[in-house]
Amino acid sequence: MPGSPYTDLDRPPLSAARLRRALVAPHGPWARLELRAETGSTNADVAEAARTGEPEGLVVVAERQTAGRGRRGRAWQSPARAGIATSVLLRPGEAVADRGWPPAPPSAYGWLPLLAGVALVEAVARLAELEATLKWPNDLLLGDAKCAGILAEAVPGATPATPAAVVLGIGLNVTLRADELPENPTGLPATSLQLAGAAATDRDPLLRALLRSLATWYGRWRAAGGSAVESGLHEAYLDSCATVGRQVRVLLPGGGELTGTATGVDSEGHLAVTTPAGDHHLSAGDVLHLR
Repeated sequence: MPGSPYTDLDRPPLSAARLRRALVAPHGPWARLELRAETGSTNADVAEAARTGEPEGLVVVAERQTAGRGRRGRAWQSPARAGIATSVLLRPGEAVADRGWPPAPPSAYGWLPLLAGVALVEAVARLAELEATLKWPNDLLLGDAKCAGILAEAVPGATPATPAAVVLGIGLNVTLRADELPENPTGLPATSLQLAGAAATDRDPLLRALLRSLATWYGRWRAAGGSAVESGLHEAYLDSCATVGRQVRVLLPGGGELTGTATGVDSEGHLAVTTPAGDHHLSAGDVLHLR
């Protein structure tokens, strides 16, 4: 049947009902889950919900994005049902008394995309049985190829006294074939779980594992007041980070660049890079790993 989601048996559709039973309260860690056959951008959808007062815990999943975005406004698209495209709504600046969560300081929000990276690594290791690494700040690598990207966006509060929301978007290539892979303008090749030889490419358990791991790490981080060290997030990130210890060239948001050695990640999630001219702590930039 033309247009049917079952025409490609390698790419069956997700079930909103099954996902909600597994992931939404009272049985799961999230407040609400919306599954959309197609949307422009899950991040844009969740950001709009945040602006209208949606509470923390919304998850939007799309079978296909027509205007998905990566960092620097780059397109992130794939064929329908060939990957995972999801965004979640977090409000880290609001206290949650019944969970014992104090507000996290805005200076710690830089850790949220790194937290999502750790959750991705865990899900890929558990379900796909692949060893993934992270390139600071937002790429998941299989070998030297990019398999997933993360985009964190702040949404200002409705009033100056209202804490900002954070939208975390994750795009994971699952069953993309070689001729469907996107081009990366920084030269990093792309791949998918299937092309990398994953033990499993069923998106339902992959998405469940990802969202559960994300909720677990977010809960630890919130309970620790946004401290990456006290929550164990700092150690977990460094264990999976392929950037720290490498020679890197960083393309800066303003158009400049610097080359040096990535020596660590600081308390705010910034990348520490040592160059002949001194030490730098970077909050953003495109990192190129040098041989």
